[in-house]
Amino acid sequence: MLTFLKLGGSLITDKSSAETSRPDLIKRAAGEIAAGLAKRKDLPLIVGHGSGSFGHTVAKRYGTQDGVAGRTAWVGFARVATVAARLNQIVLDSFDEAGIPVFRVQPSASAICVDGELVEIATRPLEIALRERLVPLVHGDVSIDLKRGGTIVSTEALFAYLALILKPGRILLAGDYEGVLDNNGNPIPTITPRSYQAVDQMLGASAWTDVTGGMTSKVKTMLDLCQQVPGLTVRIFSGQASGQITEALINEHSKFGTLLTS
Repeated sequence: MLTFLKLGGSLITDKSSAETSRPDLIKRAAGEIAAGLAKRKDLPLIVGHGSGSFGHTVAKRYGTQDGVAGRTAWVGFARVATVAARLNQIVLDSFDEAGIPVFRVQPSASAICVDGELVEIATRPLEIALRERLVPLVHGDVSIDLKRGGTIVSTEALFAYLALILKPGRILLAGDYEGVLDNNGNPIPTITPRSYQAVDQMLGASAWTDVTGGMTSKVKTMLDLCQQVPGLTVRIFSGQASGQITEALINEHSKFGTLLTS
């Protein structure tokens, strides 16, 4: 079953400090992914990661999400791409050291948006990489936008676009949170389109800088996707808890975190 796994920016960076990675967490996450692949050698996997305190901080400074016009804004656009790639290299190196056959896919090289919506990105390289049992690695990045000039494309937006084409069975979102939390701070076990209104008031934007919308956007995007891709489930869970990334990869019936389903 094709699986998408996101390592959230909140997990792999310190979002309270600009351009600050968490190398120990990145290394442990890489090790857990490698362990999961060792136990399920037939598991096709695409991994994505957020930009956290790298891309989001610079993007907010230049307003890149809302559009790019003028020399200063385009210089900022280029800088967002640079710092996003810097974090990606850290993740890439950790995957390589863990023995994962990782294949870097730079979204900004082919992504096209229209008014903030991703409408085009090259998928053939990912399809071939999956066929050859490589692990494609994508990340939050900038994108040319035919209406706004430029914008930001989040990992969730990439996953949503790719899911409509590649039809994964699962999307796993690992962050620094235990799941989608209720008013008492406990993970909500399951959210469906029918139950969403009841939990909507509990959702909020990220506590730190996040130009792509935080938890509310994440849940809405993923619920919509569950309705569009037959059989798709999404699990939001903590990547900080030791062993949970491995468990999520090898066990399709994990109980931790929050399950989103149609």
